[in-house]
Amino acid sequence: MAGVCVALVSGGIDSPVAVARMLMKGWKIHPLHASQEQITGRAPEEKTIALLRHLLNLEGPLGDAARKNLSRELFVVPVADKLALFTEKWNHTEYFIHMKRLFNSIATIRGEEIEATHLLTGENLGQVSSQTLGNLGGIEIATNLLPLRPLLAFDKVSIMTMARNIGTLEISEGPEVCDALGPTKPTTVANKEWLERSEERVGGLQHLASDCYSNLRIVHL
Repeated sequence: MAGVCVALVSGGIDSPVAVARMLMKGWKIHPLHASQEQITGRAPEEKTIALLRHLLNLEGPLGDAARKNLSRELFVVPVADKLALFTEKWNHTEYFIHMKRLFNSIATIRGEEIEATHLLTGENLGQVSSQTLGNLGGIEIATNLLPLRPLLAFDKVSIMTMARNIGTLEISEGPEVCDALGPTKPTTVANKEWLERSEERVGGLQHLASDCYSNLRIVHL
């Protein structure tokens, strides 16, 4: 069953493959990129734009699906200054969980505008610290959008093969810089009460998300 979703898209390998898989299922996809330009430079955003344009320019069934169902508007939302709030001694080990919860909260705002029902991500079980089973649970409760995780059970080699097959791997390859502010030893078991308490201490998750969203830019694909 296809529907409408917001897709969190980075310049990495996983998220464009997730987008491609759900396009082929008939989902209408509205992409959103959480920009850390102040920390990472413009490369992740530029790769994200290039990846989405690549899908739109493909020939064959995937290209047809992209042109039909992929929104031509990429919402770029700056998040770097808010992520910096989670680098204190008392909240840094949960940094990646807070980061993904912030992304999900921002996506919720966009989802309400377009009446989306789902949130699409390239998350893969156990690939990084924020994708342990416990942390995924702590992250997904930050939004009322239902999770779409088409890569959840694939290993990295399989995902890279998919990316190579659709022509996105070469665009995506390169150093990952989204973890520039992350801790050396991130927690792998989310604690809901502690996460919420930490977020309230820096202003509240919904306030942070709304503040980020108020500064969005729209890139026309």
